[in-house]
Amino acid sequence: MKILHFYKAFGLEQYGGVEMFIRHLTHATAIQGCENTVLSLAKEPMQPVTTSSFRLVQAKQDMQIASTGFSWSSLGTFSRLAKQADVIHYHFPWPFMDLVHLLKGLGKPSVVTYHSDIVRQKALLQLYRPLMRAFLGRVDSIVATSPNYLESSAVLLRYKHKACSIPIGLEQGLYPRPDAAEVGKLHRLYGERFFLFVGVLRYYKGLHYLLEAMRGSPWPLLIVGAGPMGRKLMQMAIQHGLHNVHFLGQVSEQEKIDLMWACYGVIFPSHLRSEAFGIGLLEGAMMGKPLICIEIGTGTSFINRHGETGIVVPPANATALREAMKTLWGSPQLAQQYGQAARARFLSTFTASTMGQAYTDLYRRVAAQSP
Repeated sequence: MKILHFYKAFGLEQYGGVEMFIRHLTHATAIQGCENTVLSLAKEPMQPVTTSSFRLVQAKQDMQIASTGFSWSSLGTFSRLAKQADVIHYHFPWPFMDLVHLLKGLGKPSVVTYHSDIVRQKALLQLYRPLMRAFLGRVDSIVATSPNYLESSAVLLRYKHKACSIPIGLEQGLYPRPDAAEVGKLHRLYGERFFLFVGVLRYYKGLHYLLEAMRGSPWPLLIVGAGPMGRKLMQMAIQHGLHNVHFLGQVSEQEKIDLMWACYGVIFPSHLRSEAFGIGLLEGAMMGKPLICIEIGTGTSFINRHGETGIVVPPANATALREAMKTLWGSPQLAQQYGQAARARFLSTFTASTMGQAYTDLYRRVAAQSP
């Protein structure tokens, strides 16, 4: 079965959660016999390249407005690739994608993974809503990344008759193995125990609340990632004298895994529904770490079950974050118990093979229902 994925940004190196999801999904569905092509935009597109999991085709991005890339050449490329596909798999939100589907979708069987509500751009949402509803109304199946999001999204309530939930899964074999020597260096540099955040530094990640929670706290915190909020967050840490907060910037996959393996616990303070799932949190579960996250009605509290795999606290609450860290820091036995449960939950619910089988079954169903 030939699957065409369409998303605004995808390359051989992935930094965002959706890109990571597509990488693991194509790996898992390729094992199930799917032939995956990924079409994305790039300011400087590379020549098409084929891996064991997907063929990557990039179209030139002509402009970007409100985080939405536009590419006129992609219309022709999409039409050509869509003709060859059995199913088109879209990744929402991306308004240009909606337009392309309505213009060039060719009536092909279609699936959309609904990664997030549009939270911040309220004024633009008013303009976009008619296009969004036309797009979501036309696709054959809509997939939320957790039952929490499916049940709490006002947008998805309109399409419950064709919506389902398939949790994001990860293939641990796609990650490097921890390097014991590097893990030892991290412990010598930052201490035997430290908390870790991994992710793009965006407005909805809640890191300003995390830094507020660190005021007067004795435990080290490592913040891994880059993004538009980076400079502001570093200035905040300096102003508050947070000498135990370390910004490491963008790191390699090997460095990330070493940090995950070395850390005491993973903290994920995203406080807005723009954070629909939380790949960094799931990676912490994969590595058997106790988790701290926020209850925002999305996948974060589906990954992390309060009192079982870690602690879930109310949104935008620095005091609650501090108390959660204090609880784990003061009870290594509890932290170990949560970490073991997080690993068990990962294996039972969040593997790429489970996700890949569910999506392959869905592809077959929508293809069979096509006239």
